Amino acid sequence: MVGAATGFGRNGVQDWFIQRISAVVLVAYTLFIVGFIFLSKDFGYASWSALFEQRWVRVFSLVALISTIAHAWIGLWSVVTDYITNRMMGGKATVLRILVEVLLGAVAVFYAVWGIEILWGV
Repeated sequence: MVGAATGFGRNGVQDWFIQRISAVVLVAYTLFIVGFIFLSKDFGYASWSALFEQRWVRVFSLVALISTIAHAWIGLWSVVTDYITNRMMGGKATVLRILVEVLLGAVAVFYAVWGIEILWGV
């Protein structure tokens, strides 16, 4: 059996499962944030700051950030490997596909480091 060297999971089923779990985490986080905004009586900087001072909110935000990156990586990897192929683009497709994947990976690492700095750097 041939495995994908750049896929997130070891196989397609694991990638599918990771995407579904990350989608559930993102829905829960979105509902939490939207609920806080609409249900907060005095929504402003002070209440927002007080919310994010709590460790569990920072952890939840970090899990949402990791879920976003994993979800995006799997989705973009699928699109890139489906559309940047030798059949569609010729012999240079493999090099282009690897360059695009490296660029997307670098952006994902940048966003992860930046997000961690925002959440835990204060």
